[in-house]
Amino acid sequence: MLQFTYPVKLTRDRKDGGYVVTFRDIPEAITQGNNVEEALSEAEGALQAVIEARIEDALDIPAPSRAKNGELMASSPVTTVLKAAVYLSMREQGVSKSELARRMQIHEKEAPRMLDPYHQTKVVALERALALGKAS
Repeated sequence: MLQFTYPVKLTRDRKDGGYVVTFRDIPEAITQGNNVEEALSEAEGALQAVIEARIEDALDIPAPSRAKNGELMASSPVTTVLKAAVYLSMREQGVSKSELARRMQIHEKEAPRMLDPYHQTKVVALERALALGKAS
């Protein structure tokens, strides 16, 4: 099963206060927060942005590793998780956006928008796309 909950390390920023947040599995995701709660909220936003950028740039999305002692976990919103799952499934199977549109019986312009982070794709459409990918 695909998972998109990643371990994060919170490091106290002794100079400026608060916490610096880093992801071992996704090094470009770095953020900060004034307290633990804010740092975790910012971590979720950073994770979402990196996953979306990796989809847009046609890059791999690494699987999360297990948390080490002292690490916390951060997740991305469900729509981003579903878009990432569809994207990874398409990559794994070599399915183009055109082929996805054909399989889903939707207009060819809809398939690219489905993975667009700025397009509000309905969860049911993403679930359907993911199910089609697993069935073939």
